[in-house]
Amino acid sequence: MEVLGVDACGRPGWIGIKLKDGAFAGSLVDVRLDALIKRAAGAEAIAAIAVDMPLGLIEKGWRAADLGARTLLGARRNSVFLVAPRPAWLESDYVAAGDRCHELTGHRLSRQAWALAPKLLEARACWLADERIHEVHPEVSFYALAGGVPLDHAKKTWRGQNARRQLLAAAGVVLPDALGEADRVPADDVLDAAAAAWSAQRIALGIAGRIPEVPELDMEGRVVEIWY
Repeated sequence: MEVLGVDACGRPGWIGIKLKDGAFAGSLVDVRLDALIKRAAGAEAIAAIAVDMPLGLIEKGWRAADLGARTLLGARRNSVFLVAPRPAWLESDYVAAGDRCHELTGHRLSRQAWALAPKLLEARACWLADERIHEVHPEVSFYALAGGVPLDHAKKTWRGQNARRQLLAAAGVVLPDALGEADRVPADDVLDAAAAAWSAQRIALGIAGRIPEVPELDMEGRVVEIWY
C-alpha cells in the first residue's frame, strides 16, 4: 500500500514524502500540488494523501478542529493558527480579508495567515476534487508519535529536528540522508511531510484519530477535521 504526505515548502511549492507499506519510498517536489499528486506513482495507486494545509472552511467563527488541536498540543499550541472563515479567503487583499475575518470572528486575520491564501485555495480545490486527500497538522501527528505528549522543542531547532526524525524512525519511517528531490527543501518541511505521510498510512489503515469529536461541515458538505 502506498500513501503520500505533503507539506507546503515556500518557493519550491510542495514537498511530498511517499511511503510504501509504512516505509520511505521516495520524495517529490513540485510547484503545483495537483502535479505532485499526479506524479506520485500514477496517483491511482495512492491509497491516502495527507496535506499539511487547512482544507475545510466554515462560514463563521473559528474551526473546532483548530481549537481542539491547540488544546491537545499545550505548550506547542501556537503552531496551530486559527483558520479564518471561508468568505475571508475570497477577498482580493489583506485589508479586506482582515475586515471580513473581524466581522465573522471578532478578530482580524494575521499577515502570516493571509500569506498562505494562494496555497490554501490551491490545496482546497484539490481536496474538493479528490476524496483521498485529508487535512493533517504535523505537530498533532508528532504528538501522536510521541505517545500523546507535545514535543519539548520547536521544529526549527537542532534538538527539535533530531527528536522528530527519531520518532519517525521508531515508527518505521526512516528518512535517508539522501532524499532525492527533497534534498533542496528545508529540513523542517521534510519532517512535516514525513509526519503527514505517517498519518496518511494510519488513515488508509483505518486507525487514525481526528479532531474534533463533533464534526463540522464545509459548505460543500465535507467534514472539517484534522487527522493524525
